[in-house]
Amino acid sequence: MTAPAAARARYDRATAHLDAPLAIVDLDAFDANADDLLRRAGGKPVRVASKSVRCRALLERVLAKDGFRGVMSFTLAESLWLARSGFEDVLLAYPSADRAGFAELAADPKLAGAVTVMIDDPAQLDLVDAARDGGREVIRVCLELDTSLRLLGGRVRIGARRSPLRSPAQLAELARSVVRRPGFRLVGIMAYEGHVAGVGDAVAGRPLRSRAIRLMQAAARRELAERRAAVVRAVRAVAPDLEFVNGGGTGSVQHTAAEDAVTEIAAGSGLYVPRLFDNYTSFTGRPAALFAQPVVRRPGVGVVTVLGGGYPASGAAGGDRLPVPYLPEGLRYDPQEGPGEVQTPLLGSPADDLLIGDKVWFRHAKAGELCERFEALHLIEGDTVTATVPTYRGEGRTFL
Repeated sequence: MTAPAAARARYDRATAHLDAPLAIVDLDAFDANADDLLRRAGGKPVRVASKSVRCRALLERVLAKDGFRGVMSFTLAESLWLARSGFEDVLLAYPSADRAGFAELAADPKLAGAVTVMIDDPAQLDLVDAARDGGREVIRVCLELDTSLRLLGGRVRIGARRSPLRSPAQLAELARSVVRRPGFRLVGIMAYEGHVAGVGDAVAGRPLRSRAIRLMQAAARRELAERRAAVVRAVRAVAPDLEFVNGGGTGSVQHTAAEDAVTEIAAGSGLYVPRLFDNYTSFTGRPAALFAQPVVRRPGVGVVTVLGGGYPASGAAGGDRLPVPYLPEGLRYDPQEGPGEVQTPLLGSPADDLLIGDKVWFRHAKAGELCERFEALHLIEGDTVTATVPTYRGEGRTFL
């Protein structure tokens, strides 16, 4: 039996008592992926990106491993919820305009000690102060550095449009604004190199494109390492007690960890290993998070239809944002329909071996977004479901 066939048989046995649609996390794969992230981090702590997990039980599981430390959250409301739940080190990865959240943060010493907010503009400090509503707690602040690669004198930009702060002088100026301002404490710098960490460099069937991506990423890593080191020196001259410098992402863990200026790595998608993380030369993960849809029709030879399945991922629209039929191997979408909200026809010879009620297993394009579709994750060890845990959605929390 091939490895994929054995995996399918194992998942089918484990969930035989459960009706699809359902979602699982293979804990053997999850733990192996966590260990691989730690290996690539080379001894530097790994901060878990909650956006890519969206399940408190699995956040707790990975943080219990030596080498993982802290959470990188995606909204202020989520940050406060996690801090109230006992997570003691939560870095908010994006600026916020949640005035009620800032009022709560400024009024509660436990929350203020656990949560660090992100800024890249003095106006964001003004918003926090305006929202304090009498709260006097000191707010922990992190500055975000723009990591994008600029070519041809800045006319070409490669990388996400995030922070406007690029130069050591710009970061130092904002650092001085924080240090001089009562009610705030500068504790960190973050720089997420998404064009390196989140872009696969081995695109199947596209050798020239893959080589171009590798050349771009090599240039981006060199430029950013030099600039990030200069930024850290400039900011430490203003705030010598800086606690952390965060960088990286699943696809660039070992490269970012090699920089002396970086003190911790961020990663999350590498725990679940969704389909967008298949195309890397630097690491190979094990798919850990899957979802199953039930076969509900057999329209003809070489065709089955499953219930639902149209779960596209965020980002620029395209085929790479769609989930993929994974098990049994050899199924593909009908190009006239694709994955649908209420039904999804699947083509291929394996369809003829599927019966009404059988499960077809899919991989989502991204990691945590799968959890917005399911209230629970069934945790599998070997060929047994050993626990069923709620996702954020299952706990009534949909933050975005």
